[in-house]
Amino acid sequence: MYGERLARWEKIVEWPLMAAAVVFLLAYAVQIIARLDGSAALPTEAVLWVTWAVFAADYVIRLTIAEHRRRWFTRHLLDLAIVLLPMLRPLRLMRFLAIIAIIQRGAGSRLRGRVAVYTIGATALIILLASLAVLDAEHGQGGSIQTFGDAIWWAVVTITTVGYGDVSPITPIGRGVAFALMIGGIALIGIVTATLASWIVQRVSDETQASAVATEAQVEDLRSEVAELKAMIRDLRLTG
Repeated sequence: MYGERLARWEKIVEWPLMAAAVVFLLAYAVQIIARLDGSAALPTEAVLWVTWAVFAADYVIRLTIAEHRRRWFTRHLLDLAIVLLPMLRPLRLMRFLAIIAIIQRGAGSRLRGRVAVYTIGATALIILLASLAVLDAEHGQGGSIQTFGDAIWWAVVTITTVGYGDVSPITPIGRGVAFALMIGGIALIGIVTATLASWIVQRVSDETQASAVATEAQVEDLRSEVAELKAMIRDLRLTG
């Protein structure tokens, strides 16, 4: 019963949470790129707080209706961290984890069967969020990443493991983002390679199956012809 209630709740809030995550992302992007501060940052901060409240309410409700609350709590510690940490000023970097987690919950199950679409979408999202996170950490620190264009360029060459080195982070948080993005780049290459290999195997399997079907049909025709010949020979013997 509780499991059904939890599944029903997650289905109901799937798209609203995705919409909240997108709004959260837009507000976060505007705040970082426009370098809003003071009173100018109040609208985006308000949006971030409201959407954070939506995420927090979702967490509390899911915990409340879970059948085994203690087990659910221990298995969803990352969800708790995503709710508690992003609004602490020193841990603004955690905000992009909230966005990834919420969008993953909403879109992952629908797109996972379409590996190419899912991979492209996830890669674009990770590049964007990593760019925002590293720009937030590096801006004004005297390094080479000072604009959103620098951040996007750095994220692309990092996730593809090219690593030109013309722009690079110098702060501990920026290097932490770089480390995570490098791991993501390696995982991306693995996913693309596995997808391509799976496609090739599927094509070969389809062609082999089609060939086997054609061969079986030819064998069946030969059997029919042999049977007809046997019948003709038997008739000739009887008439002879």
